Amino acid sequence: MEDPTTQELRVDQLRREVEEKRRAEEAGGEHDTAQHDRRATKAEYLRAKLEERARAEREAAADDEGA
Repeated sequence: MEDPTTQELRVDQLRREVEEKRRAEEAGGEHDTAQHDRRATKAEYLRAKLEERARAEREAAADDEGA
């Protein structure tokens, strides 16, 4: 089973990604839009890494059950 902390972090990064994309759409200036786009991209990257971690945790748990 996946570590609850990993799941909470994934949810938090998804929330950040969505929020920054919304802010980028609403931003008035080009600089503000770019800044929010970078933050959204970073949150998306971190969420993907957390998904990889969760998959590895599930695989490790499955291996432990089979041993």
